[in-house]
Amino acid sequence: MSKLFPHLFSPAKLGSRTLRNRIVFGAHTANMAENGVPTERHVAYYAERALGGAGMIVVEPMPVHQAAVLTRGNFRPGDDSVIPHFQQVTRAIKDHGAIAIQQLYHVGAHGDSDNSFHAHWSPSGLPSYHDSDGSHAMSEGEIWETIDSFVQAARRCQEAGFDGVEVWAAYLGLVDQFWTPWTNRREDQWGGSLDNRTRISSEILTRIRETCGRDFIVGLSVSDEPDYIVALGRQELAEIIRLHDEQGLIDYVTCGTGSYLDFYKIMPTFLYPEKLGTDLAMTLKAVVKTALVVAESHIRTPENAETVLGEKAADLVSIVRGQIADPHLARKAAADRPEDVRGCISCNQMCWGRRSRDYWISCLINPSAGREFEWGGDRFTAAAIKKRVLVVGGGPAGLETARVAAERGHDVVLAEASSRLGGNFLLAGLQPRRGQILDLLGWYERQLSKLNVDVRLNTYVEASDIASFQADTVILATGSVSPETGFQKALPAVPSLPGIERGNVFSIESVMARVVRPGKHVLLLDEGGGWRGGGTAWKLAEDGHKVTILTPDPLVGKELQRTAADFPLRRTLRQLGVTWLLDVSVLEWHGDGVTIVDHNTLQESFVPGDCLVLATTNVAANWLAKELESTSQPFMEVGDAVAPRQAPYAFHEGRKVALRL
Repeated sequence: MSKLFPHLFSPAKLGSRTLRNRIVFGAHTANMAENGVPTERHVAYYAERALGGAGMIVVEPMPVHQAAVLTRGNFRPGDDSVIPHFQQVTRAIKDHGAIAIQQLYHVGAHGDSDNSFHAHWSPSGLPSYHDSDGSHAMSEGEIWETIDSFVQAARRCQEAGFDGVEVWAAYLGLVDQFWTPWTNRREDQWGGSLDNRTRISSEILTRIRETCGRDFIVGLSVSDEPDYIVALGRQELAEIIRLHDEQGLIDYVTCGTGSYLDFYKIMPTFLYPEKLGTDLAMTLKAVVKTALVVAESHIRTPENAETVLGEKAADLVSIVRGQIADPHLARKAAADRPEDVRGCISCNQMCWGRRSRDYWISCLINPSAGREFEWGGDRFTAAAIKKRVLVVGGGPAGLETARVAAERGHDVVLAEASSRLGGNFLLAGLQPRRGQILDLLGWYERQLSKLNVDVRLNTYVEASDIASFQADTVILATGSVSPETGFQKALPAVPSLPGIERGNVFSIESVMARVVRPGKHVLLLDEGGGWRGGGTAWKLAEDGHKVTILTPDPLVGKELQRTAADFPLRRTLRQLGVTWLLDVSVLEWHGDGVTIVDHNTLQESFVPGDCLVLATTNVAANWLAKELESTSQPFMEVGDAVAPRQAPYAFHEGRKVALRL
């Protein structure tokens, strides 16, 4: 029994099964199917979390009907040929001691015609909030067809070896659309009264019970959407759950957040408070008599989970992104080693960020996510030959290279020119609400210490210094820097910003490192559309500066759309008084303002400001590589030293190179 997490690691009775702990790896679209069936990528992905100690794993949603297909990585609906493929998934999960559940879903009006090639079906034909299409109001026959599709999907799950299914009634999907008066405007037996509106879920759950038997676990997934009056309130949801619980139709209910009305809360980034699903969980726990309640949504850590259970806000806790980031979170917590858990940084960059672009998911800080069948999941084999490895640069690429090389038994020296580890990633962690990045850097420091990596800070390495390290292998992870030219991609014929020599033009890095002192009114040129510009604007505004963002993009935070963070960022910036001009570039810096051009009209205008801050594309800091090219010293480059990119590719290359040493 864990001393630190006694509630989390107490067993729980769920239907006819007993969970070894109360940690759930909840349903999410990993999007890894090929030709509609799970692959070895899927099998290894879920097996790793079961091996990592999760008590229950809810495999990503199976669309129950062609109208429900949402992504190109979705499973094949309505086809028994998927059964033997899923048998591999369930064996992998259950062989490692976890309970295997599969979620069944139908998105109703919110479909994706590009993937389904089918009209979106809904109770009353309202528009989709996923794409720009309308939907088809279902006939009586189509409702019964859909009910049967849920039941047949559950049957296939049982034949594939799943211990149960979770019926998706969250996020204003199809079942929730029938429950909600705003989306259900029917006047037949499927609309109007509560009994009529819940008829579809009652029929689905009842028929699954009849088909699969009482020992087959049946769960229900719902979500909390308090910010839209048209959505069901917590008490209205509680009444529905109480009804199904009294009828003995559900063994558990999972409580998420958000909906298709507000997609940002479904996978909340660091912009939102933690433990978001707890309020709804507490409300439902007060009305159920037999069903267990699972709290989900932004519960990142074992500490979060223990608090939720200790407060009796839920019976089980779903940690999804936390177990994507560290598949062995449960085992480490069970051994009272929470300091060894690599904490999710709530960025959504490679999980939802890749899923939003219809790729299979991964993780910014765990590049093995989705590659477990190739790389494993932080389970490293010893190198055949022990080497002395020199890593130059302590940013993301260097940290991961050093850690994994040491995990594999190599003797590692990490040389960092500055007084702290992290590189430009450290500066990102100094932006508002991004302290989880600093926590991650602290995790690296602890791991490197445990692995006896020789970390040398304030160590600037030149080509002539390399020989003194007596290294068998040299890895350059020297990162990237601002070119300090003011070059803008939107003005390709202008190599350097006119007027930059007048001074008071600063890079994002120099501002965040506090090596410069911006004036009262800051003009921030953002060509990246990500956190470098947006997060720095936030920091400057919090520090009392008047900030005006200038961007050639049609919106602030363009690149953050994929992570469901763009609107919350813009809302925060507006509340802080930040203003912006869109579709513009800077023609000249005058020392007291800029001349901008509007790309739509080609009209020029003057914008006053005390300084100009540049969030433009960096260049590789590859000076050491260039020096070594003229010597006989072999070396490899990783991360931004190869080409400036976003952080996940630095972590990825660091691990990839270290696995080959």
